[in-house]
Amino acid sequence: TAYEIASGDWSSDVCSSDSVSQSRYGTIVSSLFEGLNRVKQHQMVFNALGDKMKSEIHALSMKTYTPHEWNQLKT
Repeated sequence: TAYEIASGDWSSDVCSSDSVSQSRYGTIVSSLFEGLNRVKQHQMVFNALGDKMKSEIHALSMKTYTPHEWNQLKT
């Protein structure tokens, strides 16, 4: 299942998740993460999800990458 994070800035980024019960496991790739540490990257995702974290998503485990990091993983 793919999620589109509610912000125009995320439109070309990769956001995917698998669900088990109400827990979500996601991989998010975004150029918006450039220069940010993992904590800041995760905070951006949680902020973008907003109220979904209170109602639709019980827990979220994620891996965040910049496009450069993502491309290195795929090679």
